[in-house]
Amino acid sequence: MSMKNRIINYDVLWDRINTIAVKAGRTSTRPILLLYYVLVSKETPWADKLLILSTLSYLVLPIDILDAKRLPVIGWIDELGSIGITISKVRKHVTPEIEAKVDAILDKWFPQYTPYELIEE
Repeated sequence: MSMKNRIINYDVLWDRINTIAVKAGRTSTRPILLLYYVLVSKETPWADKLLILSTLSYLVLPIDILDAKRLPVIGWIDELGSIGITISKVRKHVTPEIEAKVDAILDKWFPQYTPYELIEE
């Protein structure tokens, strides 16, 4: 299918996810990548794709229900909530292949990964 005939520009969405990943870190990026790969899977029903697309769109668009400029920590709560709800609804479509793709991307983007993220004081 040509780019002109697609509703979703997956390349732009992927670039925005990559930009967010750099800021969010490995642990926070994992559910976003899971959603992306479930979205592009041919096995995922359209209703679930629409749910994922609305969640990822809300994440990458410059609008926010809770003002992140005034309340930086609270500004992420709405995104985390929407991602959590969506993951719980579409978890049945996450295959071992999708998990492997996500792990490979995370290893590439975050090569210095340890099982625990350390917070320096």
